[in-house]
Amino acid sequence: MAPTRLVVLISGSGSNLQAIIDACKAGYIQGEIAAVISNKADAYGLTRAQEAGIATSVLDHKQYTSREEYDVALGQLIDSFTPDLVVLAGFMRILTPNLVQKFRGKMLNIHPSLLPKYQGLNTHQRAIDANDAEHGASVHFVTEELDGGPVVCQAKVAILPDDTAESLAQRVHKQEHILYPLVVKWFSEQRLTMEADYAVFDNKTLPIQGAPYPEK
Repeated sequence: MAPTRLVVLISGSGSNLQAIIDACKAGYIQGEIAAVISNKADAYGLTRAQEAGIATSVLDHKQYTSREEYDVALGQLIDSFTPDLVVLAGFMRILTPNLVQKFRGKMLNIHPSLLPKYQGLNTHQRAIDANDAEHGASVHFVTEELDGGPVVCQAKVAILPDDTAESLAQRVHKQEHILYPLVVKWFSEQRLTMEADYAVFDNKTLPIQGAPYPEK
């Protein structure tokens, strides 16, 4: 089986990118990162990629007059690396429907909540404010609905009585760095696909919360 070609999109420090770089290097993911693309030239994730010998590109959204124009250029740039899978790892852009359709079933995102709860921003504080007992992260296929595509898998953490948004975020991040490489691994092993508007894993349609998260 040929290695899965990945293109990773980032806007920031790239800690999830680093987890995927490490998983590819260790042979855990049957794949290789063909390129890392950022909309911000100062994103530390670009340094992570360069240190790992991975090609990088910066496509600054401020150089484009509209979201649509930017996404056309972004789609062409992604295509130039012929990826099997596009991985959004802290890419802080809302994608246009045309770009989402272009990579439908081939684009994953990680979101810091137990979807469908808390789509959008400030998820950790929102979970605390709601007095939830647990919080976590979800990996999902990307569709036109923001943070609304079919969930593949979720990692949960308990919310502690003295948690702040920062302390909760730290524990969620630790789980993200296990969860995201796991799901990319499943895709690389051709065990994971998107059919219509649901995710399929090992030929079974996944429920709304995704596949069970392997307990450590």
